[in-house]
Amino acid sequence: MSGIYLHIPFCKQACHYCDFHFSTSMRRKEEMLTAMEREIRMRKDELAEADQPQTAVQTIYFGGGTPSLLNPREIEHMISCIEGNFEVDSNAEITLEVNPDDLEADRIAELSKTPVNRLSLGIQSFRDQDLEFMNRAHDQNQALASLETACNYFDNVSIDLIYGIPELDVDAWKTNLHRAFEFPIQHISSYALTVEPKTALDHFIRTGKCEAPDEEQARIHFEILMEESAKQDFIHYEVSNFAKTGYFSRHNTSYWQGKPYLGIGPSAHSYAGSTRSWNVANNAKYLKGIEKGVPDREFETLSETDRMNEMIMTGLRTRWGLSLESFEGQFGLRHLKKLKERSDRFLGQGLLEIESGRLRATKAGFFLIDGIASDLFLE
Repeated sequence: MSGIYLHIPFCKQACHYCDFHFSTSMRRKEEMLTAMEREIRMRKDELAEADQPQTAVQTIYFGGGTPSLLNPREIEHMISCIEGNFEVDSNAEITLEVNPDDLEADRIAELSKTPVNRLSLGIQSFRDQDLEFMNRAHDQNQALASLETACNYFDNVSIDLIYGIPELDVDAWKTNLHRAFEFPIQHISSYALTVEPKTALDHFIRTGKCEAPDEEQARIHFEILMEESAKQDFIHYEVSNFAKTGYFSRHNTSYWQGKPYLGIGPSAHSYAGSTRSWNVANNAKYLKGIEKGVPDREFETLSETDRMNEMIMTGLRTRWGLSLESFEGQFGLRHLKKLKERSDRFLGQGLLEIESGRLRATKAGFFLIDGIASDLFLE
């Protein structure tokens, strides 16, 4: 079995761009954690058929929401519950997403004594005006202080940065990056600011209260990100992810490689090869389903077309690209020929290339790869 994802559905406040499931009320936190542990026990045998011979859990990932709102005791208890119901690899990667405003020095020291061995800090920007624009709960001083202390206690530290923010010009973006490079971090996840429907940012743009992100500005930022990170020996191993050698995110890499995983908590997704399921994105309904012993979730059986298109999308987002031999082995020569025919246009434009039997994005194609992949989708 590849990994277990735990969705902690609580936040101090709502970031203006976020469309993930969360609640700003902590009133039912203890009840929620108890329910999630019960769900772990209820579903411990679920992925056995998709993972033969069954292997140990390789990764545990606390996401959200804001997992750093949990105290170290609660985190340890959740990990112990997993270990009591699954075989967990002794070298498992255990990641905790954390926000800088939750990371006083004493808290980081306490976290370093838990089984957590990888921190993912939601820095987003080192500029106060960007943080205020996004309605983040921390400021630049907290970002810098928490990152410095985290690097003192943890060997494996990742940070999130957002580009394409209005008024974040080229010089400011470069400054953001080089502030990050001053620390001994091993991983950067960086995303373009995206306007999701029904978010506060979407409302502000539609009512003229702020500018919409500019795609050309985001493209320039992305190119700078690729160039500057490479100078610091970061490997661009997935569209939005950059890491030093030996520090690729094992959990996220398993998603791109199509390995099965289990999602625990409200809104969490699970994947079992030919099926996908997702828990209800509503805390009250989730708790009620667990109390009844029947998790409130939906299922989808993936058709051959679904699996082909998913393999195209996930493969092309990585530096390894899509193995044409593997694609043919799973779906046959007829579909491979169709894929090659659809790829010709992008190969001619220098956005895709074929090397060592793998179809992959060029440097010029990486920023556009989601759109390119969707154009390659087979029916």
